[in-house]
Amino acid sequence: MVVPRRLRNLPEPPASPAPQTCALCGRPVVPGPSADEHHLVPRSQGGKDKTLIHRICHRKIHSVFSERELAERFNTWEALRAHPEIASFIRWVAGKPPTFYDNSRRMKRERLAD
Repeated sequence: MVVPRRLRNLPEPPASPAPQTCALCGRPVVPGPSADEHHLVPRSQGGKDKTLIHRICHRKIHSVFSERELAERFNTWEALRAHPEIASFIRWVAGKPPTFYDNSRRMKRERLAD
């Protein structure tokens, strides 16, 4: 194939960035409606740093722990993953596609109010 002279010396297109992985479950995160930002230490407790994770993972974290628990005992990814309920959730969600979001899951507070 003959390439026109004006196109021969164009720079290579930049490589697409590596997909970001969820800090909780380790699956790739696709930016969009299935992604959320999570503060390891809640903003109400003085947290500033945030990480992009799956929306379903974010909802699970907040359905299990209060903001005070997150700030005091579960302020690292390792501590979160070590909790039995979160570990069970990670095993369950591992087989789901990166854009999976189960809208039927409700927070513990909502279930208790019923």
